[in-house]
Amino acid sequence: MKKKVILCPNPYRDSELKVAKNARAILESIGFETVVCLPFHRDGYGDELGVPVRQLQQEIKCADLMIAFGGDGTILHLSRTAALHNVPVLGINLGSLGFMSELEANELERLRDLESWDFVVESRMMLDVTIFRGGNAVYSNIALNDAVVSKGSVARVVRLDIFTEEGRLTKVTGDGVVISTPTGSTGYSMAAGGPIVEPTARNLLITPICPHSTRASSYVLSPEHVITIEAADANRKFVYLSADGGKAFSLKNGDRVRVRQSKFAMGLVRLSKKSFCEILDYKMGGCEK
Repeated sequence: MKKKVILCPNPYRDSELKVAKNARAILESIGFETVVCLPFHRDGYGDELGVPVRQLQQEIKCADLMIAFGGDGTILHLSRTAALHNVPVLGINLGSLGFMSELEANELERLRDLESWDFVVESRMMLDVTIFRGGNAVYSNIALNDAVVSKGSVARVVRLDIFTEEGRLTKVTGDGVVISTPTGSTGYSMAAGGPIVEPTARNLLITPICPHSTRASSYVLSPEHVITIEAADANRKFVYLSADGGKAFSLKNGDRVRVRQSKFAMGLVRLSKKSFCEILDYKMGGCEK
């Protein structure tokens, strides 16, 4: 039976579907079935460019592989859908850094390596993110990179109490906190001063954002812990939760944000033998030496 590959080009990155069309031609030449599904809607993009566009939620039910064309943001946007259906993702970078992408746009011929269907799939830890209000779950999501609790543009600082199931871990006064996976350690967590962690590791990273204390630092915990965050003055200030940079959810006093390792994991396809250290050195500026 033919392998079915879903091509997901970011319509704001792949002008006129050029990269996706080239990839489609290569994949079909080695006997794969391909369909095109858009991760984001854009008027005038799709069928008008000579490629039938189908619905991702329908096509992924019987897919063997998803290829994301864009930057890390495109992969993040697709990660929940891919993980829920246990479909591995191969990233083709059309953005800037692209830590999660395996190939650059000028490396499409490497797609021929898929023909034998003998490749490595890295399992990436994800987070279950839930908000409880009055004992009821009012928000639930899974995240590949991070869950961020932060202040609105008006508030000067927020006060957050952070607990594990063993008791209080710390109190953060500042712009907020990032709860990150190892995959997300090179994102907002790193920008906030957190450590870089090998992405296939299993850890929970807690990194304060612009803390108003010289004692505040990042914490790296084992994945068995359950993290709870409470915002003491959420009614008086604007405090929000965002998972993987998605739409922000406004918190109220008494809300409890629970973050823990998800039972779902995302699979990222690896075709090269580059180590994480090599990729990190190149992406972080080693290529400019």
